[in-house]
Amino acid sequence: MLIASWMNHSLLLTRARIATCAGPDDGDPTTRLGLVDDGAILVRDGRVTWVGPRAEAPSGADEIIDLEGRAVLPGLVDPHTHLLFAGSRIEEMARRRAGVDYQTIAAEGGGIASTMRATRAAGAEELLTRGARRLRALRRHGVTCVEVKSGYGGDVASELRLLVLAQRLDALGIARVSPTLLGAHALPAEYEGRREAFVDAVVDEMIPAAVGFASAADVYCDEGAFTLAETRRILRAAQGAGLDVRAHVGQFADLGGPELLAELGALSADHLEQASTRGLQAMGRAGVRAVLLPGAWRTLGQAPPEAERLRRAGVRMAVGTDLNPGTSPTSDLPLCAALAVRDAGLTLEEALLAITREAAKAIGRADAGRIEAGLPADLAVYDEEDPRALAYALGDVLAHGVWLGGKRVVERGASARIW
Repeated sequence: MLIASWMNHSLLLTRARIATCAGPDDGDPTTRLGLVDDGAILVRDGRVTWVGPRAEAPSGADEIIDLEGRAVLPGLVDPHTHLLFAGSRIEEMARRRAGVDYQTIAAEGGGIASTMRATRAAGAEELLTRGARRLRALRRHGVTCVEVKSGYGGDVASELRLLVLAQRLDALGIARVSPTLLGAHALPAEYEGRREAFVDAVVDEMIPAAVGFASAADVYCDEGAFTLAETRRILRAAQGAGLDVRAHVGQFADLGGPELLAELGALSADHLEQASTRGLQAMGRAGVRAVLLPGAWRTLGQAPPEAERLRRAGVRMAVGTDLNPGTSPTSDLPLCAALAVRDAGLTLEEALLAITREAAKAIGRADAGRIEAGLPADLAVYDEEDPRALAYALGDVLAHGVWLGGKRVVERGASARIW
């Protein structure tokens, strides 16, 4: 368990407007939201044991909390973050605003490579402290489950150190952490001119070392990053080691990543600013989730993926912060959902599912993203009465209360509804 359950303790949250996000999988987005207008949730020993209309709620709970009509969602799920890093890239942002493109900066040794240098130089406790602060910032918005990538190490020891730190973050009990090995994020300087040797190191050393520390592996498959052939080799090795797979694809160019991920039965394809209809259709048939990252496309001034294209292809959509120092310095997941509505064309209902149920699917977490009997009582309560306010408001949405495993870990007290 992430945190100890309250043994033999029962809690009833009542008078709430609940979005369970647990409706039938074949339903439309509104049906899948599973709205209960005047609802209640019974929690015992850290797990939900009942959810439904308040009039039908079981009696006899040890503790009863009247939520006074507030919105309740499953604890939000952020399916894509790079939150373990050191250093700042403010100067890089200033250069981009002055007209220098991201790929030029990366070719000069900036971008991911600059964060890699800073992260390698930082001490483990500094990285852990910074990571914990970022995790708490996410939690203030109601996030209780977070995917955390390595990727700013670049060698076996440094990547393993980041995965160990991700596990230590999980043990702190701030939120549930799903560690991902992103060994193939950028070519380290010491491997310049020796790409094949680096891919060999990822396959032969990094992936075996990550077993037991990571639940999935990721590759940055794009122009200026790793080729489709390199990505195939790395992800097949990861699958052979028992890891789930996913990848950054189509951020700048479509190299065929969506088709490869469909072929491999990957959890998700992330970014997708550039993706062919054929690739999206392959993803839809294979059940590969699309993880949309508004912070990155906004920062880089890119045209976003179009939700209607994804819908037509049968692709379910998740949304993440992409929390990182260069292209998406944000911990505001509801804001990212709101931008996905405005930029990409998600409906408000799709946006809520994208940061709960579909986000959990995108990282392979069957225990998150829904309020359902038997699942951990990870809950986010908001001062708004309509759950869709999370994707309606442009920021300013903080949780009134957050429960993790049935224990209240964020408490703001009473405040005014503004939407």
